[in-house]
Amino acid sequence: MTINPHQNPFFQKIEQVRRRPAKVRDTHINLAHGSGGKAMRDLIDNVFVTSFDNPILSQLEDQASFDLASFSQYGNRLAFTTDSYVVDPLFFPGSDIGELAVNGTINDLAVSGAKPLYLTCSVILEEGLPVATLRRVVASMQAAAQKAGVQIVTGDTKVVHRGCADKLFINTTGIGVIPSGIDISPRHIQVGDVVIINGEIGNHGTAILVARGELALETDIESDCQPLHDLVASILNVCPNIHAMRDATRGGLATVLNEFAQTANLGIRLNESTIPVREEVQGTCEILGLDPLYLANEGKLVIVAPKEKADMILATMQTHPAGEKAAIIGEIIPTPPGIVLLKTTFGAERIVDMLVGDQLPRIC
Repeated sequence: MTINPHQNPFFQKIEQVRRRPAKVRDTHINLAHGSGGKAMRDLIDNVFVTSFDNPILSQLEDQASFDLASFSQYGNRLAFTTDSYVVDPLFFPGSDIGELAVNGTINDLAVSGAKPLYLTCSVILEEGLPVATLRRVVASMQAAAQKAGVQIVTGDTKVVHRGCADKLFINTTGIGVIPSGIDISPRHIQVGDVVIINGEIGNHGTAILVARGELALETDIESDCQPLHDLVASILNVCPNIHAMRDATRGGLATVLNEFAQTANLGIRLNESTIPVREEVQGTCEILGLDPLYLANEGKLVIVAPKEKADMILATMQTHPAGEKAAIIGEIIPTPPGIVLLKTTFGAERIVDMLVGDQLPRIC
């Protein structure tokens, strides 16, 4: 006798159970959430899939697949990047690890001139992490992705024993498309080019430092975490031949400019009086013996562009919310090659070297 599973009450009951909306009854992450079984599937469905819901992710395959023809409408080259986020604390003034992961990856694509399209989200969870904390981070990621017009389309979840991680780590990978005719690289830097930044430096590093509560400091400084691709698109609209562009994250402004100088084998002279720094950031640095040139940022990009285009670029940036305090801060010089100089407010010059060590660990 052949049993028709569609008519058998037992099998019908199993099917009903399977079709119920996934629920996470545990209040804290445990090892079962990374085991590959039902607990893990419920966590993924109820926390991640529900929040990131989109047609590509809803297929629930081991990979996200795309129609290649859909990319060609944006350009002829693919941009691909990946980054990991281990910031401490998870939540800090102005942002959190979730928004940071999305915006940070978007910005890595944006500084190549690419239009960001898709992100992945992989998380490493420590046993004991409150599920409510994870939900809050995931909701923040989705809000940031929606604001930036990108989709989170695939990912991974791992759980480690208590004490083997610090609450939550995130890895994100991003894919975008670079428009035809755009080729941004420090190899193109020329003598006479100008250096432009889109606003105040050091806000993110200072916000993290204060949020850790290790020092008796009080300030209203918030992280500058923000997506920059829309600002970049506005810049490229008026000057497609930007010579170099990079976001100044770990290592700050000084590290980016040293990388530019070494790649181009040219010198850079900065003017300290024109570099935007909040008074509170400068004061915090003076108290703690830090240098704002090395503090991390999460919403600042550094541009090297032809001098004749500088005023037009600056005017365009200053009309955008992410570039209201943009400023020309330096110029490219022939010598000394590979060296960044800073003309101080006292009229002297000093070398701004690459960051040695780490002023502030786990900043992003």
